[in-house]
Amino acid sequence: MHRADRLRCLAALTGCLIAIAAPSLTDAQTAAPSADDEKPYRIASDGTVDWPTFNGYRRYHASCHVCHGPDGLGSSFGPALTDSLKTLPQEKFMEVVVNGKQDGEKKMPALGTDFNVMCYINDIYAYLKARSDGAMGRGRPAKYEKKSEEAAKAEETCMGSAR
Repeated sequence: MHRADRLRCLAALTGCLIAIAAPSLTDAQTAAPSADDEKPYRIASDGTVDWPTFNGYRRYHASCHVCHGPDGLGSSFGPALTDSLKTLPQEKFMEVVVNGKQDGEKKMPALGTDFNVMCYINDIYAYLKARSDGAMGRGRPAKYEKKSEEAAKAEETCMGSAR
């Protein structure tokens, strides 16, 4: 697949993500979080994290920690995402990652065409949300579930289009 075709494919994927998120963005920003809200991560009592959360840890540290610091704690380049996600809805997080953001002199680049981010955006969010909620400590999780066949197929489908 040619680069232009890959970019069109990724642009279409990005558009779909935004279209899915947009209708609930206003409601999500104004609604108070409920104790019953489903978490995007699973951590067993023995500390074993689900595959998406572990993969989010891996992907975050491959693409995001340079600006946002190790474990989402922030740096002089980017804010602490562990603090931001205490109030920032998932839809707004997705919007900023896809489209970027300028806040004074600080600028978050748009990553909507970066397959290494977009193919794993939900996993990255799950990892950061677990850190933000205090459900997961700093560093690499010691125990994690194996990658499921479904996750492997989803990765191949998304990353396969990047080739």
